[in-house]
Amino acid sequence: MYTPKNQNTIQKEVQLTGVGLHTGAQVSMTFKPAEPNTGFVFKRIDLEDQPIIEADVQYVTDTQRGTNLEKNGVKIHTCEHVLSALVGYEIDNCIIEIDSPEPPIMDGSSKFFLQALKSVGKKEQEEACKEYVVKEVIHFKDEETGSEMTVIPSDSYQITTMVDFGTKVLGTQNATLESLDEYENEISSARTFSFLHELEMLLEHGLIKGGDLNNAIVYVDKPLSEETMDRLKKAFNKDEISVQPNGILDNLSLHYPNEAARHKLLDVIGDLALVGRRIRGRVIANKPGHRINVDFAKKLSKIIKQGERLNVPDIDLNSKPLMNVNDIMNMLPHRPPFLLVDKIFELSDSHVIGLKNVTMNEPFFVGHFPGAPVMPGVLQVEAMAQVGGVLVLNTVPDPENYLTLFMKIDNVKFKNPVHPGDTLIFKLELMTPIRRGICHMKGYTFANGKITTEGELMAQIVRKEKI
Repeated sequence: MYTPKNQNTIQKEVQLTGVGLHTGAQVSMTFKPAEPNTGFVFKRIDLEDQPIIEADVQYVTDTQRGTNLEKNGVKIHTCEHVLSALVGYEIDNCIIEIDSPEPPIMDGSSKFFLQALKSVGKKEQEEACKEYVVKEVIHFKDEETGSEMTVIPSDSYQITTMVDFGTKVLGTQNATLESLDEYENEISSARTFSFLHELEMLLEHGLIKGGDLNNAIVYVDKPLSEETMDRLKKAFNKDEISVQPNGILDNLSLHYPNEAARHKLLDVIGDLALVGRRIRGRVIANKPGHRINVDFAKKLSKIIKQGERLNVPDIDLNSKPLMNVNDIMNMLPHRPPFLLVDKIFELSDSHVIGLKNVTMNEPFFVGHFPGAPVMPGVLQVEAMAQVGGVLVLNTVPDPENYLTLFMKIDNVKFKNPVHPGDTLIFKLELMTPIRRGICHMKGYTFANGKITTEGELMAQIVRKEKI
């Protein structure tokens, strides 16, 4: 069974230095502990006022040669390897101070970032982690490239990448991460790579000043001319350049036969970190790249924000309820077929969450649009009111001796139809404290992750003998 986790930060700060891939400049970067709910934040300490850029997908401006962030004119280039290491170590909150527009490339993987984080250890915090639990299949396809991203429900964060570069030197490869526990040994040391024709273009335009044969795998996908040989020798400051039988430039040995696919997986983790939540689901990435990774992260971020704005209750429908239908009938005077609530999952002094399973044999379907059965909106309000009645009657020691009389219903909106087979989740919260037996509540009804009904309800509890 899944156990909810708390947020983590690191125990103390830790620093790394290296060279920026595109600038060729020396870079100093420091991971620092952060307060709960901070997330990942880059801080440009080389600039006046030390501006910050949150690692949020809304700030992605370019994905051509990595995932690049910009906020108020301040930039962070190629952030994905750093973010991947943080997610791989299950860190939720961290400030990344940096004196350059880009992190050091190190060896082109996330291994050194992960090692730095592990050297200081992580610290569990009191707040629960922010997690997006995937409950339905979410799919995105880039029609131009044919790249596809899908996430499906799973008990943990899992990723599969499938890549096909359409070249003889580097064809179809797959890689899978079944658990973040495997990240260090299976993914973190997978290095970035490039094809020779891409490398030549970058060198010609001065866009890769910090590269050498120790921080990128170069696949030779075209014959090497003498002119190209000389240019590469100069660029990499080497006397000789050769091509291995496996098509790799110079004498670099692969860490894994499918290192390219594993690095793509590393990038997916880093790019999806930009949603700002842990993900509980299996990601299946077909021909991933920074562009589609970010587009998919934007889609997930939008879905997450919509869900949080709606505040759909996250309850396990298979768990034992706080109150079953018999418990409810001991409190409410309603009886079938007019008892419209089956279970209560949460009940406090200020809120209640209940459930009703809508079946085809509901008596109202006999006459209410029998050819296209839809639950009447007024009965949705009545069901919501009955759940609210549980909240009100919970304030007295002998609820069986009281009735709940509704005084007013305001601002009711019906947003989506309810059909046979739907499971209704009701959530009601106090708008003001209960005084003199009068309760003012805001209520929502959800089905399939969407609001079906909302409204404000006012009720009063009275003793039965006074009716």
